Amino acid sequence: MTWPPTMGMVPEHGIVKESVKAKDEALTSFSKTDPNARSYAATKADIGLLRTALSEGLRTGDISFDHIKAVFTDHLVDRIIPHWYGTPWSFEGHTAVPNQGKVACGYFISTTLRDMGIRLNRYKLAQKSPIDEARVISCGTTIHSVDKDNPEAAMEAIDGLTSEGLSFIGFDKGHVGYLLKRDGRLFLIHSNYFAPGLVCMEPLETSRVFNSFTKFHIVAISNNDRLLQRWLNSTIVL
Repeated sequence: MTWPPTMGMVPEHGIVKESVKAKDEALTSFSKTDPNARSYAATKADIGLLRTALSEGLRTGDISFDHIKAVFTDHLVDRIIPHWYGTPWSFEGHTAVPNQGKVACGYFISTTLRDMGIRLNRYKLAQKSPIDEARVISCGTTIHSVDKDNPEAAMEAIDGLTSEGLSFIGFDKGHVGYLLKRDGRLFLIHSNYFAPGLVCMEPLETSRVFNSFTKFHIVAISNNDRLLQRWLNSTIVL
């Protein structure tokens, strides 16, 4: 796994943005002027088949649950989320289509999780406080709280609490995002309200948002067996 993710993205103004070309000619019902919409629809359409194949592989013993975690993470981080890079942020934004309209931090998380196939109400999840959103995503597993006086201490604590893969991070009462640990480095993926106000992926230690807070709520996604089992079984989370 490499950073930044692939899918034709290029750095622009410090933000990792996507340049997607349509690959699925069968999805001609979507706007012919919006290849990103067609590509995103095709990506979402693959998830049901992916889940079926993984379920069968687990049933027959051909794959392990750890393999399912890795596939889930790669699909969400490298196939679903990249479509959203560059989508404008707005406090009231609730678009369900990447790069069409604007998206608030909570709706970015709830929509991408839903589009990954997790059964949830994206409106209800997005409208919750960061700690309540963490509780839903946790499915009853551990929520780690970090409350430090300075960013360096918070960074050290978060690094010690996280494993390779994707987590949810809530910023006190004011913001939410994904926390990606890849090859030992921590990255924040979120709808960033600081200028230029776009969905982006950035190193955690240099994030202005991260450095503006001292209290955080961390919940595993990649390493959350209960959440992943609900995804695999298509069980309602919210």
